[in-house]
Amino acid sequence: MRVVSKIRGDKRLERQAGIPAQLPLGLRVAETPLQKFFEARQQLLDTLPIAAALVAVSKSGKTFVECSNPIFKRYETPISTFDGDDAPILERNGLGARVRAFLTSGDASDEFVWNDGSPIEQRHFTVKMTRLVDTPDDKRRCMVFLLDQTAQVRTEQNLRREMLSDSLTGLPNRAGFTELLEDAAEQDGHFAVLVIDLVRFSRINECIGAIAGDELIITVARRLLKAMRSGDRLARTGGDEFGMLIRLVDGPGDALHVGRRIKEALASPFRLTDLEIRVDCSVGCALMLDEQSDVEKLVRHAQFALKRAKETGKIEIYQPTAFHLARHRFSMETELRRAIEVGQLHLAFQPLIDLSSENVSGFEALARWEHPEHGTIGPQDFIPVAEESGLIVPLGRWALTNAARTLAEWDRRAGSALPVRMSVNLSAIQIVRDDMCAAVAEALAATGIAGNRLTLELTESAIIADPERAVRVLDGLKALDTTIAMDDFGTGYSSLAYLQRLPIDILKIDRSFITGMLLDKNKIAIVRAVLSLADALGMKTTAEGIESFELSRTLAALGCATGQGYFYSDPLDTDQAYDYLVARNS
Repeated sequence: MRVVSKIRGDKRLERQAGIPAQLPLGLRVAETPLQKFFEARQQLLDTLPIAAALVAVSKSGKTFVECSNPIFKRYETPISTFDGDDAPILERNGLGARVRAFLTSGDASDEFVWNDGSPIEQRHFTVKMTRLVDTPDDKRRCMVFLLDQTAQVRTEQNLRREMLSDSLTGLPNRAGFTELLEDAAEQDGHFAVLVIDLVRFSRINECIGAIAGDELIITVARRLLKAMRSGDRLARTGGDEFGMLIRLVDGPGDALHVGRRIKEALASPFRLTDLEIRVDCSVGCALMLDEQSDVEKLVRHAQFALKRAKETGKIEIYQPTAFHLARHRFSMETELRRAIEVGQLHLAFQPLIDLSSENVSGFEALARWEHPEHGTIGPQDFIPVAEESGLIVPLGRWALTNAARTLAEWDRRAGSALPVRMSVNLSAIQIVRDDMCAAVAEALAATGIAGNRLTLELTESAIIADPERAVRVLDGLKALDTTIAMDDFGTGYSSLAYLQRLPIDILKIDRSFITGMLLDKNKIAIVRAVLSLADALGMKTTAEGIESFELSRTLAALGCATGQGYFYSDPLDTDQAYDYLVARNS
C-alpha cells in the first residue's frame, strides 16, 4: 500500500503531474519529484516582492500561466469589464504573443513596455522575461515579471501636460503648439498656421489691470474656440498672441476663411464687469505643404506675415519674395553695423548754388557706402535699414561730426573761414532717440565751426511723429545758432500751424515738383505757392532736382534763393568738392 499525503497544489498541476483526480477526498499518492518541484517553485514565487509568474507554451502553441504569486494574480484581473474585456492576462493587449515570440526565439532574456486596459483607464508595466532551462519535463518555460510603472507614468504625464499647457486658458502653450505642428508635419495633407495678435492689448491691460486683463484673455480664447472648425487646434503662444493649426480642405482659401471668422468673432465688444471693451486683432498665416516639415521655419513665416498684417490691417499670407527681401534687409543691417565700425562709409558733398549770383553757398553732406563685395550701396537702400534698426543714431552722429570736420579742413586749406554752409540731414528717429542738441554741440566744439555755418535738414515726418518734442529739440538747436531746413516740403502732411510755430529758416521744395515743371502749369502753380508762403513767413527756399539751365533761371525769376541738382554737379568727394568751390567762386 502506497503512502498518501496532502499536497498544497491546484488541480491543474496535479493533472500535469499525472495524479488521478478521482481518489477519495483528502487522499493523494506520495509526492513525486515533479510534485516537489512544483511546490518549491510556488514557494519561491510567493517570496518574491514583485509580480511574477511561470509561463509555458503548450503543444498547440498556446501560452498559459502555470503558476503565479499573489501580486501577479492581482494584475490578472482586468481593470474594467465595461467592454466585456475579461480575457485572461495573456490574451490582453498582445502580452501572450510577446511571450510566445520570446520562447520561440532562443533569447535568454527580454524586456519591453506593456500597457493594460483602455486609454482612459490604463496600467503601465515594464515586462521582464527570463528563459528557464533543464526543467524535468523539457517544456519551454520562462519567468515573467511585471514591474508596475503606472504611478510614475501618470506623474510624468501630468508634468508633461503642465509643461505643454497654458495655466490661464488651459490651451497648449508655445511648446505644446510646436508639438502639434510636428505631429501635423508627419501626416499627409495640407495645413496652415495662423498667428493671432491682439491689437493694443498691452495698453488695455495697463488701463484695466492684470486681473481684468487675464479675464479678457480667457474670454478671447473662448471666442476663438467657437470660431474654429472641427479638427482645428488652438494654442496660446504668448501674452496676447494665439496660434492656430488648421487643415486646408479646399486650399489656401480656407486660411482666409478662418481668418475672417476670427475677426468676426472678436468684432463685438467684450463686457468685463462695468467695462465694454473692443478688441481688434492682426492675423498672419503660413502654409504647410507636403514637402515642408520645418515647423520652426513655418512659425517664423507666420510671424513675418503677422508683422505685415499689423502694417496693412489685412489678413496676410506669407509670401516668399517679401520674406527674402526682409531677410536681405536684416543681413544688410548686420553688414551696416560692421561698416560703421570699420569705416566703410564716407561722405559725398553736393553743391548748393545761390541762384542770384551762381556762386556756391554751401554743400549738402550725403552718406555713401562702399561695400568690399557689393560695391556702392545707395542711401535709398541702407538709410531705411538704419532707421528701422536704430543704427541711424550712430550713423547720424558720424555724419554730423565728419561733415563739420570737413568744413573745418576746407577753412584751414583756404587760410580763413569760407563763405559756405554745410547741410546735414536729420532723421525722425534721431529726433526721438538721440540727444541732438548735445550731439550738435559736441560736433561744433570738436571742430571749432560756428553754429551759423551748420544747416540741419529734417523731413515733415520728424515733426508729425512727436510735435511737442520736435519743438523742444529745434528750439535747442536754434540756441546753438544753427539753421533749420525742412526737407522734401510738400510731400508730407504738416500743417501751416507747425510752420508758424517751429523755428524753420529754409523750405526745400521737393524734386517731384521741380522735375518737369516747365511743361506742367500745375507744378508751376505749386512752386509759386510755396515761394509765396516762405516769403510771408520770412523763410528762404531751396529747389532740389535742377537739371537744366532754363529751369535754374525760371526758379531764380520766381524768387527761389538756392538750388541744387545734377545741372550744377553730382555729389563730390572731399577734394573734388573743395576744388569745385574754389573754381566756381573765384
